[in-house]
Amino acid sequence: MTGNLPADMADMLAFVLNTDEPVHVALRKQVPHLSVQSRCTCGCGTACFELSTSEVEPAPIGPGTVVAADAQLFTETGECPGEVLVFAQGGYLSWLEVCSWSDDIEVNLAAARQWLQPAS
Repeated sequence: MTGNLPADMADMLAFVLNTDEPVHVALRKQVPHLSVQSRCTCGCGTACFELSTSEVEPAPIGPGTVVAADAQLFTETGECPGEVLVFAQGGYLSWLEVCSWSDDIEVNLAAARQWLQPAS
């Protein structure tokens, strides 16, 4: 139940915010209340969120903008073409960024999720 948040974004946030750290626990509670305010037009998956702060508690991270979670992406061949970053402002989820460091490998939300799979 993620309201207007696409399932692939909700899945990515759940995966990247998967620790028992108090900040991650608090931010995960915000996910069902998120909606997408805007998305990058290049297709990478980066999105800014809209959140009614009256419905959720802030994460214990203080004021300002912080990287609340990050994960480097590794392809099947061991290359690192980018990373996923989750930003929070004043304790509230604000955006998800899918970063590409390579001109040779397309990095988007679907590929990022695949590359974040635990090794089997």
